[in-house]
Amino acid sequence: MSPDAPPLPLEPFRIKAVERLHLPTREEREKALARAGLNLFNLTSEEVFIDLLTDSGTSAMSDRQWAALMTGDESYAGSRNFVEFERTVQDLTGFPFVIPTHQGRAAEHLLMSALLHPGETVPNNMHFDTTQAHVLRQGARPLNLAIPEAYDPQVDHPFKGNMDVPRLEELLRSNRKNVPLVMMTLTNNTGGGQPASLENLRAISAVCRAQKVPFYLDMCRWAENAYFIREREHGQEGRSIREIGRECFGLADGATMSAKKDGLVNIGGFVATRDAALVPRLKETLITFEGFPTYGGLARRDLAAMAVGLLEATDLDYLEHRIGQVRYLASLLDAEGIPYVHPPGGHGLYLDAHRFLPHLSASELPGQSLVVEIYREGAVRTCEVGGVMFGSEKPAPGTPPPLELVRLAIPRRVYTASHLHYVAETLKAVWRRRASIGGLRIIEAPERLRHFLAKFGPSPKRVSTTGSTTITRGKARSRANM
Repeated sequence: MSPDAPPLPLEPFRIKAVERLHLPTREEREKALARAGLNLFNLTSEEVFIDLLTDSGTSAMSDRQWAALMTGDESYAGSRNFVEFERTVQDLTGFPFVIPTHQGRAAEHLLMSALLHPGETVPNNMHFDTTQAHVLRQGARPLNLAIPEAYDPQVDHPFKGNMDVPRLEELLRSNRKNVPLVMMTLTNNTGGGQPASLENLRAISAVCRAQKVPFYLDMCRWAENAYFIREREHGQEGRSIREIGRECFGLADGATMSAKKDGLVNIGGFVATRDAALVPRLKETLITFEGFPTYGGLARRDLAAMAVGLLEATDLDYLEHRIGQVRYLASLLDAEGIPYVHPPGGHGLYLDAHRFLPHLSASELPGQSLVVEIYREGAVRTCEVGGVMFGSEKPAPGTPPPLELVRLAIPRRVYTASHLHYVAETLKAVWRRRASIGGLRIIEAPERLRHFLAKFGPSPKRVSTTGSTTITRGKARSRANM
């Protein structure tokens, strides 16, 4: 470990219950990969040892959240749990109208179907997968306007989640009538879990208000974003997470939320807005697709757990440990020179697949190749964020995205430092044999959100004259070294 590495994160909790983990054998992992079509979304949880696929809905709930579940008032309409949940969101955000949903993508569906029309453009710092899919589903165009530094994994910019405000201004000057809203994702998941500054949010808000364009936040990791503002932005040190959050929300007209992130629950989300005229349209769609407006497709006990979790996520001790785990994992990789997005993000560490596997071209899907090899090496499940997740949805079909990343999303309050050490050792083993790793190709996939359902095979560029592939030979060498 580097001598200036951060200290071991100290858990601000103790463990009351445990879940047994099973480490599959190498043979079991190979069979699992074959059955899954080399897509880690198709693995069963029994086939995974350390699961870093996502931090969404994978948190460990607290004793207070479990206690809240027992207070569930399962009335179809007007449950007291909704009243408590609504009041909590209103107090945290200042948005007067709160509509629960079963998760964030349902909130996106409500908002986008109400506001978007074909041919319109929705700017964002960077759209993540389901946000982009909902924009496209309405026949609109998602436009990423992150600052240039966001596209260089090696740049140590404190707020790589910022939007390029001059580009936003130019868009609205030239095409205001075709922009129904401006979105901002906190933190920027597509670009490495990077935060946006309060100064940047103020500037975006001012532009939107001058042009009379609604400004909405994707606030699923807002508490982590507020932590970075408190830590890195001049004048914000010493402020509470809730104070910073209220100022951020005060700059916006509303928000969508997957509470499966900074709500610390396994299911739940909401739309919040200041626009009273929009609410009836949102509720009509909600009733059609989700449920009555006081439960939104959730068991009412889930609303109770969400109300508690939204407040727990603002605790400074919790956030210091949460973000400290990501930084600690990064420090374990530094001595080996393993490339990742700098600085480490809020909810996970993102490997730079282009630099990890420089011998693979973009068409050989280096990100997906890397997630497969990480699983093959140690049964650690991760997620590709690159050519598979976004490649087919670029304006020019087949054009690779500028970032090719592998996300190691750390579930909240789930894994200990020893688990992180195991992950680091797995990554080091893959790094040391990286030259033997071959590329992949897509065998079958849907048109959109293909990363969830695609199946893969070895890239034809890596096939030798004997019919075996580099990746196959790499497996043989790796197996010999076990």
